[in-house]
Amino acid sequence: MRTPDLTHAHWTKSSHSGHDGGNCLELALAISGFAPVRDSKHASHGPVIPFTRPAWAAFVSALVRS
Repeated sequence: MRTPDLTHAHWTKSSHSGHDGGNCLELALAISGFAPVRDSKHASHGPVIPFTRPAWAAFVSALVRS
């Protein structure tokens, strides 16, 4: 699997995360074929998990069903 270029990624997190940021995941938008995710507490230096879009969709769908 190739690694997406995240140099100009725009990261977003849920509006439910509150003002202090909390324990949230951030998702990079508009990355071709990928849905990169990172921990908002370690955004600048933590790891990024580059889910494929189908894998991320399946994950979110499973959460919604549970």
